[in-house]
Amino acid sequence: MAGQGGAWQKSPGADASYASPIPIKRTHLGHALVSEWTKIKSVRSTMWTLGVFVVLVIGIGLLVSAQTHDSDYLDVPYTVPAFFGLVLGQICLITLGVLVISSEYGTGMIRTTFTASPQRYRVLAAKFLIYFVLAFVVSLVSVGLVALAVSGMHSGASDQSWQPSALKGSLYVSLLGVLSLAVGSMLRHSAGAITTMLGVVLVPSILPAFLMIADSTRHIGETMAKYNAPSSLAMIFHLDGGSQKGTSQLWLLVGVTVAAVIGAFALLERRDV
Repeated sequence: MAGQGGAWQKSPGADASYASPIPIKRTHLGHALVSEWTKIKSVRSTMWTLGVFVVLVIGIGLLVSAQTHDSDYLDVPYTVPAFFGLVLGQICLITLGVLVISSEYGTGMIRTTFTASPQRYRVLAAKFLIYFVLAFVVSLVSVGLVALAVSGMHSGASDQSWQPSALKGSLYVSLLGVLSLAVGSMLRHSAGAITTMLGVVLVPSILPAFLMIADSTRHIGETMAKYNAPSSLAMIFHLDGGSQKGTSQLWLLVGVTVAAVIGAFALLERRDV
């Protein structure tokens, strides 16, 4: 009976190999990049934040350029008018950086994302890469257009190359956005992450005025005034009146951003969705 039962349970053709008609492909980072690119270009927040950023950088840059003279560009590059737009526009990139990931946590769609791609580190890496490339390209194009327009309006006035400041300025604000994305991944809350990043940008710009009142905190205030975001951008665009080009400020931001990205990856693997 046992032998008969075993024979009865064995399905015919069990030894034959089965080939699924559905093609099976091994997933990789490229699939995650395509997915994140589809998501970031499909939501309205991307168009609004980047649209406002472009309007601020180009619009304010052209307005400032119209009020300047050839003599104003003797020792500075043609990208200087773009600085004033970047000081405000960086808030747009900070906001977008947070929303790239925090909006998925807010709506619960992050569960669907991680179900489709269980390798969480791959999803987060794709978000970082797509956001950074998008922010950097948009920033560089905006600053470059301002520089080209200013060079046409004040042709021959400046002997400074404007490409280095355009690259470093675009890199600086893009890294601020990447830092915001990392903070958004760690906090998982849009309002909290945006508020935190605004504090990181604005508080070091305001606090030095109070710290430098007392001699005991003067050094802290001077350091904070030197390395805050507006001052760093001013050095990158040669507005500080000195020989510094903002390189040390840029490297400091790179270090802080790398540390935040590592923290985001570490917490992503340890916590539940």
